[in-house]
Parts: sequence; structure tokens; C-alpha cells
Amino acid sequence: MNLSYWEIQTWLSNIDYTIVGSGIVGLNCAIQLKSRFPKAKILVLEKGMLPQGASTKNAGFACFGSLSEIIEDLQNHSKDEVLELIKKRIDGLQLLRETLGNKIIDYKNLGGYELFLESDEALYDLCQNKRSEINQLLYSIFNSEVFSFKENNFGFKNIKPKYCFNNFEGQIDTGKMMNALLNKAQSLGIKILNNTTVESFSEGSNAVKIETTNFEFSTMKLFIATNGFAKHLNIINVKPARAQVLITKPIDNLHIKGTFHLDKGYYYFRNINNRILFGGGRNLDFKGEETSKFGETKIIQNKLEDLLRTVILPQTNFEIDYRWSGIMGVGQQKKAIVKQLSNNVFCGVRLGGMGVAIGSLVGKELAGLVE
Repeated sequence: MNLSYWEIQTWLSNIDYTIVGSGIVGLNCAIQLKSRFPKAKILVLEKGMLPQGASTKNAGFACFGSLSEIIEDLQNHSKDEVLELIKKRIDGLQLLRETLGNKIIDYKNLGGYELFLESDEALYDLCQNKRSEINQLLYSIFNSEVFSFKENNFGFKNIKPKYCFNNFEGQIDTGKMMNALLNKAQSLGIKILNNTTVESFSEGSNAVKIETTNFEFSTMKLFIATNGFAKHLNIINVKPARAQVLITKPIDNLHIKGTFHLDKGYYYFRNINNRILFGGGRNLDFKGEETSKFGETKIIQNKLEDLLRTVILPQTNFEIDYRWSGIMGVGQQKKAIVKQLSNNVFCGVRLGGMGVAIGSLVGKELAGLVE
């Protein structure tokens, strides 16, 4: 593509900071950089028509981890590491709400629930036995007991008589959040170019040369915020993880309200505009879902529909309205990777499916790496 003089001068010359990825992390990084360096020229490159990956495709859970997930994390991380993870999720959610405002992102504190299938005897008993211990561990963060068990009053079927409840979980409107972030960034003079894929970059002594599908240019500093697509830019220790989602058509008199976890968080659902949004099932085919390609599979979509019929909406007629998928970035450790890769290149990736919770904080930490 031959660019005009005007295009080169206005959009691609004298760039101080370039961010790859216009998702939660990338836009928060750009906004934080603009706050610290008001005169800086900042460019965000996005390969999709809209923020690609998971930022516009997630379920909108403002959560920090279910009881069973925290118990499992303690098997792979120290208590201090788990506390740090949860603290960062809480701080990240607070930063998101402060940055955009509760009303704009339609934040609702409806509480979070963890359901246990009738066949989940061992997990159910483990969670009940460990509840007090986990509550004691989390008291330093919440100054209150987080998890309790309540009777099933939503009419779910084929689950244990009680589910785990925590009052500190909420939900947001993902579309409104991302639209507000885009508007905020652009209002600050941050330029965003969509449908532009970064193919490679090379670093000189004082700048980074970037080659995209459409053009080449140079920037003083480069920030990579592509999460699930990090390996495309040679960032190891991050694997793509596809998450499939569906949503029903509106259901009359829908009484289910809140965010719900099932099977150690591998399934999750919520209410939104009198619909049920339901996602997950990656555990049915870990290897197949370790992909950066969008799409849906019969094995997972059929399982989601089956659970809707037999567990979530057993006595309700429903129709599926939309299906989609998002690409997360995961790894052996749940701690996000926020670091300087070389003199002028930095990254903030591997959000582990907690992008809504920690994305704002990771973006802020990423921006804070440059002096």
C-alpha cells in the first residue's frame, strides 16, 4: 500500500509509544501513558475490525475466583501467591470502575454462585470442608467472610441441594466497557488503527521498526498487549485458549440473576437483558481448544445446550440466539507476564481468563515499565 504524505505525517511519524492490541490491557496502557506523558504521540494497532481476542467476547464477569478455583490454586501456588492473585483481581476491578464509572459499564453487584452437579460429590465435600479455611485466608482482603452455602432457590436441577455464594462478585456489560475505553482513549488524542496486523519488529539502538500488513514505520517504544496471540510475536510461556459462548433469546420472567460457576469454573453463566449467556467447556477438549482460531465445535456447543436443558433452565423453553468464541492467554502460572523484553520493547500478556478483573491493572503496570 502506498501511503500519502498526509497519512504518513499525521498517523505514522514521530511516534513515541506504539501498543499492539486494542483490548482491555492495550487501551488501559495507552490511557496511562497519555496521563503520564501528555505530549506523547501514541498509536494503538489492532488486527481486528473490533478489539480481537477476548476483550469484546468475554462473559462480563467481575469476579476474582470461585471457592473451588481458589482451593485448586492453593495446590499449585503458595498462600502468598494466591492472595496476591486475588488482591490484584480486586484492585484491577476497582481501577476499571474508577476509570470508566459503574454506570457506563453497567456494573451490578448481584453476587456470585458456584453450583455442584450431583455427580460432584468429592468436590462438593471438599469445598464445604475448606470453606472456613479459605474465608480465614481471605479475611485480610475483604474484612468479612466471603463464601457461604445457600439453598438452591433458582430452580436449578441435577445439582447438590446447596450452592456456594459470595456477595463480592458482580457483572458488567462487556460491550459498553470496551466502547467506553475506546471513546476515552480517542478523546485523549490516542490514535487507533484497526485491521492492521503486526507481522514483525526489529529493534535499533533508539527505536523499534515495525512491519505490518499495510505499512512500515518506527516507534520509540513498543508495548505488546496481544494476550492470547502473544506467541505470534515470539513471546513464549503463553498458550492460546479458546472459550466458546452462546446466548439465548430473551426469556419471559427470567428469575436467574447473578454470575454462576460450574465444574471448577470451566462452565460459567449469567443473566443479561432477560437472556442467559453461557460459556465454557474447554475441559472437554483441552488440546483442540489450545488454538488462536475463532470458531465453535459440536462437542462443546452440544454440552452447553445439554446443561442449559438439564441444569440451568430445566422447565423453560429457550432458543439460542448467538454463538461465538474468544481467545484467552494462559500458562503454567496464573500470574500475568508484565515485563521489559529489551531496551525498547515491553509486554503485558497471559491474563489467564481474568481479563475483566486484571486487565486495567496489567495495562497500568505495563505503562509503568517505561521511565
